[in-house]
Amino acid sequence: MSDHLLLEIKNRIAHLQINRPKALNALHPDFMEEFKAIFQRLSEDRSVSVVVLSGVGPNFGAGYDLKYDWSGRYGETVLGQRKMLQDCMSFELAPWECSKPVIAMVRGFCLAGSCELAMLCCVTIASDTSRFGEPEIRFSTSPPVVVMPWIVGLKKARELLYTGDLIGAEEALKIGMVNRVVPDAELEAETFKLARRMAAISMEGLQTTKASINKGAEIAGIRQAFDYGIEQGAMLDATETETLKTFMEIRGRDGLTAAIRWRESQFED
Repeated sequence: MSDHLLLEIKNRIAHLQINRPKALNALHPDFMEEFKAIFQRLSEDRSVSVVVLSGVGPNFGAGYDLKYDWSGRYGETVLGQRKMLQDCMSFELAPWECSKPVIAMVRGFCLAGSCELAMLCCVTIASDTSRFGEPEIRFSTSPPVVVMPWIVGLKKARELLYTGDLIGAEEALKIGMVNRVVPDAELEAETFKLARRMAAISMEGLQTTKASINKGAEIAGIRQAFDYGIEQGAMLDATETETLKTFMEIRGRDGLTAAIRWRESQFED
């Protein structure tokens, strides 16, 4: 297993952690395939009933790693961007496709692709320190998986996805993005308490119930919506908007941090 992923299995509960705390647990191609393989293995492991997914350190994750050369890997054409989004969607769907319940244990930043990853888990327990959102649109890029409308409803999803605004844990609880909010010091204890309650249920009961819930959403069209989002997102990601052009110019001249600060300053009230 790579250094970027940590796995512990104890008392029928698997705890998988993304281990890039210095990079805010940003998602990176170096571990995406391994991440999927681990979930597939846990899906078939008869010694595991429940999976807990978290990040090492004070943050769940800041989304996909902006320091990585995605264009160098995939190219800048629509087809290249489409392939990138397809790969990211396949990665993010690993918790959804796992046959066992998956609980996201979230503290700190839970942004962009990391936010989608948490929403694609069965249940999300959040620390009161958590901040959620998908700011991609501010940089003229799109979410690989447009799952938010299915979780929080159309109206609130439009507001968050059209603005890129972030929300705190209590707001996330209010709109149904998370199941519970607990004090940060109690996050792990409360998450594993719930995991133990689930693990007391028969594996067959958990698996068939998750399959029924997922299939209902898929019959309603969630997979088709994801696929359509990929097609639209590829066109946006391959389009050089004025915002993206300026962002990249500042990034090349002054660095990524300066470019992000430039863009975020335009949304300060």
